[in-house]
Amino acid sequence: MKNVLLGVTGSVAAYKSAEIANRLTKNGHSTHVIMTSAARKFIAPLTFQSLTKNKVYTDMFDETTYEDIRHISLAKKADICVVAPASANIIGKLASGIADDMLSTVLTAVSGKPIVICPAMNSAMYMNPIIQRNIQILKNAGYLFVEPKKARLACDDVGVGALADTSAIIDFVESLLA
Repeated sequence: MKNVLLGVTGSVAAYKSAEIANRLTKNGHSTHVIMTSAARKFIAPLTFQSLTKNKVYTDMFDETTYEDIRHISLAKKADICVVAPASANIIGKLASGIADDMLSTVLTAVSGKPIVICPAMNSAMYMNPIIQRNIQILKNAGYLFVEPKKARLACDDVGVGALADTSAIIDFVESLLA
């Protein structure tokens, strides 16, 4: 059994991350979810808790009852980290070394383990030169990407930016864990 850390960020595609959590858990992995505050506007933590049977982490300062430093222990325990969906915001934070919430802080503390980023955003946002620069910074630092697909987006635009199919994300993660 592997420990999978699943980061969920603010995107309408957040509902698809429930399927990722469910399938990884059913595949025998201990799946731990960290949600940003924006993600909680799209889907409730209870969904992930029910699917994974694990506590969902949402607040950096909700660790007073634990004897360990939660963001460090989560980073050490993870065999792999997956951010799906990964918003422009989390990509920018990671590329800039900003650690100001539970997810960005845990990911900054991860060392020597794969971090998989699965972008999901509007095409104009995804193709923005600054976002593309941030993606390249992360790739150069060893982050792995499951590229978004071309599809009709929530705003009715058609273009690249839709979260990759959940099966493609799960297959990629499983190949890294094998």
